[in-house]
Amino acid sequence: MFVAFTEHLAVRLAIALGIGLLIGVERERRKGSGPLRAPAGIRTFGIVSLSGGVSLTLGGELLLSVAMVCIAGLSIVSHRFKRRDDPGFTTAVALWTALLLGGLAMRQPALASGLAVAVAVLLAARTKLHRFVQDVLTEQELQDALLFGAAALVILPLTPDQPIGPFGVLNPRTLWKLVVIVMSISAAGYLALRALGPRYGLPIVGLASGFVSSAATIGSMGARAAREPGLQSAAVAGAVLSTVSTVIQMGIILFVIDRSTLSMMRWPLLLAGVAAVAYGAVFTIKTDRKETQDADGTGRAFNLVTAIVFTVTVSSILLASAAVNRWLGSSGLSVAAGLAGFADTHSAAISVASLVAVNKLTAPDAVLPILIALTTNTITKAVAAITTGGAKFASRVIPGLLLVIIAAWVGVVAGMF
Repeated sequence: MFVAFTEHLAVRLAIALGIGLLIGVERERRKGSGPLRAPAGIRTFGIVSLSGGVSLTLGGELLLSVAMVCIAGLSIVSHRFKRRDDPGFTTAVALWTALLLGGLAMRQPALASGLAVAVAVLLAARTKLHRFVQDVLTEQELQDALLFGAAALVILPLTPDQPIGPFGVLNPRTLWKLVVIVMSISAAGYLALRALGPRYGLPIVGLASGFVSSAATIGSMGARAAREPGLQSAAVAGAVLSTVSTVIQMGIILFVIDRSTLSMMRWPLLLAGVAAVAYGAVFTIKTDRKETQDADGTGRAFNLVTAIVFTVTVSSILLASAAVNRWLGSSGLSVAAGLAGFADTHSAAISVASLVAVNKLTAPDAVLPILIALTTNTITKAVAAITTGGAKFASRVIPGLLLVIIAAWVGVVAGMF
């Protein structure tokens, strides 16, 4: 048993040493040469990280804390004698981090190793990161990043997670999540503009973001089209292509829950998907190269007001749907599915397919409620297009949405033959 314990300890000490050597390799390349070279390299980092592991093993957290104080003191002394033309503290902080990671390796070696790789990557990417922050990142982009961080990491966790208001259909945390989703999609579109250019960036982002929320994607694309008219066609393509994701997601859900329902819905989903791809492709091709070159995508990553307006619109639809459902009752499956579809077509499809799976509904009878949910969800998307993108954007998106839903209904007829 002692042998096994010794081998276990040796492995973890070796990991601690490896962590120090990994970080030290990068620092060795940066320290320079001659009398003005930096004071810590591969040997120092290796010894410090190994010391962290040994300290925790022999004396626990107390001895590790003493070692941390010693390393901090040595770093301060070294810094006082260092040349004044480079007053950075990166090496000192990295040295202190290596000591901590060496101690962590004794208890959680996998986590310590992963963090060590992350530290080494950050150190090695120094030049690129500095260039990105100083030359690529704009002041507005920095402000948007801080705003998004506050919305997602500060406000969201503090938002109450319980229903409020009439009918109990409004959950503050769910609604703020929708705000964050709209901001995320808009930011993704902005990054795609910078990386791929408007002609292909927005359609690709629209297709990918549709898996999160097609309605939210349409709202984000509308907001961008309103801010940058030169991106109108690309934004329309991204908005309509988001419905392709809705169709794909619907197919996956039905495949998992009840394949007989998927079999009955195969033609509606196939034709709707083809119509969405065709309409989105037309606007991708129509995107004017000169206009997209003029719209360089250096505006804002997202607009918080637009995200909030979109969420308020969805909340209003939810309240109206709940009111109608309270008035009519939930005995009619098609009515219930249609009301649910205003908020989320997939939840309606899950409910209907689940009834088929437990033999409370036949697969042919499930087609109508699901299509009604798709139709009412199309109304939500149309409202999002109007409220965020204005008349011009809506006049291009809504025909595409109508084409998709008509193709789905035509698929019902095609499935009969």
